[in-house]
Amino acid sequence: MIDFANGTFLKLAPVNPAEVGEGVAELLVPGERVLQAFKAIRDYVVFTDKRLIAVNVQGLTGKKKDFTSLPYSKVQAFSVETAGTLDLDAELDLWFSGLGKVRLEFKGRADIRQLGQLIAQHVL
Repeated sequence: MIDFANGTFLKLAPVNPAEVGEGVAELLVPGERVLQAFKAIRDYVVFTDKRLIAVNVQGLTGKKKDFTSLPYSKVQAFSVETAGTLDLDAELDLWFSGLGKVRLEFKGRADIRQLGQLIAQHVL
């Protein structure tokens, strides 16, 4: 599970959704589509048209995985921070009902504005 007490989840870089889509395919409901995916060293985050799925790969072999599903319907607010000249990382903060804030940090080449629009389309 995401360490919600820590408040930050990884330094994510964009990847082709097909690269990690198989890892969450069995979790998807009929008609749900993977829209974007981001990966750190082993862990990854998938944005579908219904929710955010965070995958925490555990153990030496990586066979054990923890899947955290965060539905957009529970998002109360969100914030997007773009990368700057000296601060090359972008951030997405999501406030979930009954859970609190989840922060996702992205490497500079992630299109954080497009990700903000994706969240807005499903939350507003």
